[in-house]
Parts: sequence; C-alpha cells; structure tokens
Amino acid sequence: MHRAVELAVYAVENSLGGPFGAVVVKDGIIIGEGYNRVTSNNDPTAHAEIVAIRNACQLLDTFQLTGCEIYSSCEPCPMCLGAIYWARPSGLFFCTDRHDAAQAGFDDSFIYDEMASPVENRKIPMFHLHCNHADEPFQLWNVKETKMKY
Repeated sequence: MHRAVELAVYAVENSLGGPFGAVVVKDGIIIGEGYNRVTSNNDPTAHAEIVAIRNACQLLDTFQLTGCEIYSSCEPCPMCLGAIYWARPSGLFFCTDRHDAAQAGFDDSFIYDEMASPVENRKIPMFHLHCNHADEPFQLWNVKETKMKY
C-alpha cells in the first residue's frame, strides 16, 4: 500500500496527473504499478489502476489477474472498478475513499448517478440505434469453436 501512495505523491510532485497510485501484487511481489497519467498523456482512461492492470497483464501475458491483489491509494472510480472486475483479482485494497477524493475535487458521484439513470435521462444524449445485421458479431462468436472465453 505504501508504494501505491508513493506513486500518487510522485504523480502530483511531477505534474503527471491526479493524486492516485496503484500496484498489482502476486505472491507478495509487485508485478504492475501505475500512477494517474490523465493530463500528461491526454488520456482520460490513464487512471492509476488501469495503468497498473495493463502493466501486470502484459508482464503475466494474460488478460486476467487471478491470484493477484490490487492496492490503490484511493477507492477506484467507476471506470477503474469496472476494469478491476474484468481483471478478476483476488482482492482490492484502498486507503482513502470516494468522499476524500470528492473533497479534493475528484467527485465521481455524478457517474454513479448516471449509471443508475435510464439511458434516455442521462446528461450525455444516448441513442439506441437499430441496424441490420447488428447481431452478426454475437452470432459468429457463439459458434466460434476457437474463442477464448473471458
């Protein structure tokens, strides 16, 4: 956990992104780490947890982190939480929470609210378009014998 906080401090001190750090640990060894790089990379998805997950998966040559733990300096935002669920680690540990982040200007509550709202009531206009053959990718997937399930 100390390394995750160190990475968050590093990001702030070097103007690389927001005050967030994360590490992925397997068998007591850090195998992936990241700090927030949103502003330095001009990438809204470059959150500490996402960067750490990408690094760990690349090192392990897999898309799942079974048997690993994630340590984050702060409770993950909705995007990172989704990525963590997809990565399937054994556990997640964090220090500060979403309320601490909100007090520092990183308030994700509107995203949680938006996710619970019907599509037609969301702040970003969203439209469900129907098109011919839209289900073709799923049909192909369902019959593909060499697919890798995840």
